[in-house]
Amino acid sequence: MPKMKTNRGAAKRFKATGSGRIKRNKAYSSHILTKKSTKRKRNLRKSALICDADMKAVRRMLPYL
Repeated sequence: MPKMKTNRGAAKRFKATGSGRIKRNKAYSSHILTKKSTKRKRNLRKSALICDADMKAVRRMLPYL
């Protein structure tokens, strides 16, 4: 059985936590920032966990995470 390939785009976007959940960064923080409030931009800097509905797809892209 050959080794499985990791989706390199996904590998750059997701990291595993200590308990095995998958961490992601939030979207909408790269441009058109003048109309967004300071509070909104500050909360976009924080990371979040992926939802359970996306877990199967991300696990398939990252078999060794």
